[in-house]
Amino acid sequence: MRTLSAEQVAAHDGLEDWRVVKTTLQTSYATGSFAAGARLVGRISQIADELNHHPDVTVRYPSVLVTTTSHDVGGLTERDITLARRISELARSEGVSADPSVCSALEIAIDVLDRDAVLPFWRAVLGYGNDPNATDRLGDPGGRHPEVWFQQMDAPRPQRNRIHIDVCVPQDVAEARIQAALEAGGVLLSDSRAPAFWVLADPEGNEACVCTSFGRERPA
Repeated sequence: MRTLSAEQVAAHDGLEDWRVVKTTLQTSYATGSFAAGARLVGRISQIADELNHHPDVTVRYPSVLVTTTSHDVGGLTERDITLARRISELARSEGVSADPSVCSALEIAIDVLDRDAVLPFWRAVLGYGNDPNATDRLGDPGGRHPEVWFQQMDAPRPQRNRIHIDVCVPQDVAEARIQAALEAGGVLLSDSRAPAFWVLADPEGNEACVCTSFGRERPA
């Protein structure tokens, strides 16, 4: 099944509850109680079984985070759009409201000169597995901790940190997140490749990228 870009997904109707974050669709439903969240998840599981397409669901008090992607092709497809629409219909019938502005994903980026030499160490120390659709990253098989992405470099760059954080947010959240970081003492180092990512630094020069899935490419 063909994967869809963030722009293609955003052009579909019926996804008001959802935001594209990296290669996923995410939303968060304010359930108000753990019991209501568990009930919502039970009904989501029925839809998922019917469609034979299953999201990742995290139940917290007082919300439920739902994430869908097509793991077999490594991105978003029409299956995810169909599932998202059905879940939105369910939430409305349950009287549950969505707050997709809280959706995000965290990624640790490491600059490397020899990815093949470095990656096995991190696989071992983190206890992570490989994503079958990628050769440049490690993911937590339990889905609890951030991905680690290994950025291949052509030459050392001693003027910058070797490890930085990528904060992946919905496109409509990025501007506010960047402004908050600047007001908190941060510095904008580059916006030349926005809206894919903006490069910021804290007052001591430690870097972080605020990323969206629009115009997406990896930070260089």
